[in-house]
This record gives sequence, C-alpha cells and structure tokens, in this order.
Amino acid sequence: MHKTVKYILTFFIVLLLSTVAFYFWASSSNYTENEYSQLIEGNYPSSVDNDSVYSIITYNLGYLSGMTNNLPVAKPKSLFDDNLKTVYKEFENLNPDIICFQEIDFHSKRSYNVNQQEELQKLGFNYIYQAINWDVNYLPFPYYPPSAHFGEIYSGQSIFSKYKLEDNERIVLDRVEDSPFYRDAFYLDRLAQVSKVIIDEKTVVLINVHFEAFNKPTRTNHAQHMVKLYSEYKDKYPVLLVGDFNSDEEYDNAAIQLLLDIPGVKSAGHDQGKTFPSANPKVRLDYIFYNEEFIELRSAEVLTSFGQASDHLPVRMEFKLK
Repeated sequence: MHKTVKYILTFFIVLLLSTVAFYFWASSSNYTENEYSQLIEGNYPSSVDNDSVYSIITYNLGYLSGMTNNLPVAKPKSLFDDNLKTVYKEFENLNPDIICFQEIDFHSKRSYNVNQQEELQKLGFNYIYQAINWDVNYLPFPYYPPSAHFGEIYSGQSIFSKYKLEDNERIVLDRVEDSPFYRDAFYLDRLAQVSKVIIDEKTVVLINVHFEAFNKPTRTNHAQHMVKLYSEYKDKYPVLLVGDFNSDEEYDNAAIQLLLDIPGVKSAGHDQGKTFPSANPKVRLDYIFYNEEFIELRSAEVLTSFGQASDHLPVRMEFKLK
C-alpha cells in the first residue's frame, strides 16, 4: 500500500516538474531583443517612374493561411505555396511603392518555416523594416488536437519600401492587463512601427500598427496612444498611419472612432467596403489614415482581387505630396 502511494506521489511530482519545465521552455524566446528591430537593404535594380503619384498598401497577411488562420484544421504546405503565388502576382501587377504587412512569418513551424518576407522581397524592394512581435519556442494553440499546435513562432510586422527608410522605431503597445500569466507568457506583442520614408527629398512619417483583437479596453488604449503619436507629427510632416486596427466604426464605442475624429485626418477609401473576413467581408478592420494638409488623396480601394490568401483584404491608396 505504501509503495503504491509512493509511486503515485512520485508520478505527480514528475508530472508537475515536467509541466513547469515545458512551460518555461515553450514560452522562452529564440532571439535577442536586438534582433527584434532590423533594417534590411537589398540590391535590386531601382527605377521608380510614377509621375509623383505614389501608392501604399496595408495588408494583414495572416501568415498566408487564408481562412484557416486560427482554426484547428490541417494546413498543407500547398495552401501556403498557392497563397504566396497569388499574393506575389497581385503585388507584381499593382507595383506599389510601399507595403505594410501585419502577421508575416519569418521562421514559423505553422507556415513550414518559410521566410515570407524574403520571398516577397523578391518583388524588388530595397528597403525593409522588420519588427518582431512573436517569438516563442512552442505555442500550444489551437489547443486541440495537438497536431494543430502552431509550435515555434517567429513572426511580426514589416514595411517594404522602394524609398529609403530612416529613424526606424519599434513601439510595444500596452498588453492586456488582466490576462492570466500563463496566457500572457505566450501572447504576442502589439506593435507600432514608425519609419521616416524619404520620397523625392521629402520626409513622410509612416506608422504601421496591429491593435489588440480580443480585449476592448486594451484596444482603446492603443487607439489613444496612436492619437497622441499621430498628433506629434501631423502638423510638421505628411503622415500615413496604416494597419490592422481590429475595430469597425459600427462597434459600440469603437476605438477606431478616436482616430476618425482627429481634425484634418482622413481615412482613405473609407466608403469602399469591408476588409474582414475575406471570404465574406462584414467589418472594416484595416485602414490608411492621412493628413490632408500634406497629402492629396488620388484614389483608394479595398483589393478584393487578393481573394482568400489571407482572412483580411488589403487596402490600397494612391496619393501625391503637397
């Protein structure tokens, strides 16, 4: 009897220690914080002929998982390969000057360890500002079945530009205050990337964001932070604030309304349709904001031609600098 109790006790002690060890290993990072913010320069032939009309696209890439994103379903490599081909072809046809990505994978098991940034840089972008917001050894999500676990994650946001990027800054936004410690240890950082783009000897401030999706008070904090940050620049520079704001103005007390209410600031293509989910868009989560004093809107649209390569649709804007 005593031996049985001893074996049971030993089993639970080993199980507890194994669980603790797994928790600390799985939630730990593989890279240093110095690697979380990098300017990458290419050597592609450079030729820009746009008659001073520039274009920018914001796109939550959803790590090219299409409508399967966070679902506990099998995601064959062919899904990612096909979506990459679709996205690459669309960008090739549109030939934008700047692309701002959210949810782009650099080396993640869930997307077969393909560096999506490197693949898309082949479009010919010589300036890329990479910011990491998710770096864990093993993410046990979706929770069941274990075969659907994301595993190792190295992911984030990226700014692609045909023009020089300077003074790049990675700003970590507020985390969810009441999140349990065991969830918080695995949760991504929400970021704002700030870059100064040198376009034909003019400086444009570019801010690429990805707001909190699941906690409204935190998302409101992010919006308040961006109102303050935007206001620091808007009277001195042309400013483009873009990204996935995870807020539709039709929501009650929508966080996005704080940005829509900034005097002199407009949302490009605000009446051009919804962006999420891409299969049947019902809400607008993705935006491009600009200050009218320095930027003239030429055209804007939601790009439905990208189909379901992501669960979001991109937004495109053409503009001139005043």
